[in-house]
Amino acid sequence: MAEDLPPSERELDVLKVLWELGTGSVRDVHERLAPELGLAFNTVQTVLRNMEDKGLVGHRADGRTFVYFPKHTREQVTSRFLNKVFGGALDQFVLSMLRASDAAPDELRELEKLIAKARTEKQRKGEN
Repeated sequence: MAEDLPPSERELDVLKVLWELGTGSVRDVHERLAPELGLAFNTVQTVLRNMEDKGLVGHRADGRTFVYFPKHTREQVTSRFLNKVFGGALDQFVLSMLRASDAAPDELRELEKLIAKARTEKQRKGEN
């Protein structure tokens, strides 16, 4: 991912679709985004081309159709955001997210379970 070319909000919308699908044509992405965002087919096509120029996606030809794929995982993009915005401070990131959203008690319990699971896995691997 180009250090100075982070994904825009619209590009993140497209990446979310591609992360979900794995790969997708312009039509596939458009069908997922159009109901929610009301984007024209040509807009999605232009966004994907710009994303390829930025190194966010790649494509392969399937006949006359380009099939796009994300060049970075959700985790890689999240990690970059964490480092760029929070200097890698995971606790500050989580605290900021909790303050920014109205998390329900069941969501907080699920987060606690995920943290406990991550702690157990790290201890199993011998990490601190």
